[in-house]
Amino acid sequence: MSRVHRAIALVAMSTLALTACGPSDDGAGGGSDVPTATPTTSTSPSVSAQPPKPTPPTKPPTTTPSTDPDYNVFPCSTYDVTFTASLAEPTTSSYLLKITNKSGKPCRVLGHPIVTFGDLDGHATERGTAPGIEEAIRLAPGQSAYAGLMGGPKDTKSKTVSSITMTMNTESDLKQVPLKAATPHLNVSDANSVTAWMNDAEDALSL
Repeated sequence: MSRVHRAIALVAMSTLALTACGPSDDGAGGGSDVPTATPTTSTSPSVSAQPPKPTPPTKPPTTTPSTDPDYNVFPCSTYDVTFTASLAEPTTSSYLLKITNKSGKPCRVLGHPIVTFGDLDGHATERGTAPGIEEAIRLAPGQSAYAGLMGGPKDTKSKTVSSITMTMNTESDLKQVPLKAATPHLNVSDANSVTAWMNDAEDALSL
């Protein structure tokens, strides 16, 4: 055998040996079927957002009750009292006015009574001065206060009425129902005047 033929034969034998040791066609796509481990991703459990806790309501400031016994005592109105008028002096046609607290709570008697005469215009003028609100009469349930309605002698300008009406001074726009009292033959003139409310009947007529 020549050298050329021998070299060709060696090359052919080397090729066959490589083919026999190499991977088969069946495993050419990736060798043996070994499962590939898929990495697992560790996930933490989801935590749902908690709703905010409600804010407790704020307590109103505690107020200390007043120790003043007159703290809740309001002015007397005609809804709180009964009203009468009694003839005190026939010559001068003067009357004693009386109110009595018929309510179940005390009230303050302020100023002068507002007195009108029958269906005549105008009202009695105020006689003397009245105490301020701090010194005003505190009228307990069942207690009375008095005022003097002063008249005058008859003249050509005077008129006679058989009744009067009275409302209380409340120093406010509180609506009231006028209280009526009989005053037979009451002489009405420019001399009529009324005192402030007082605790004593004699004081009311002597002013």
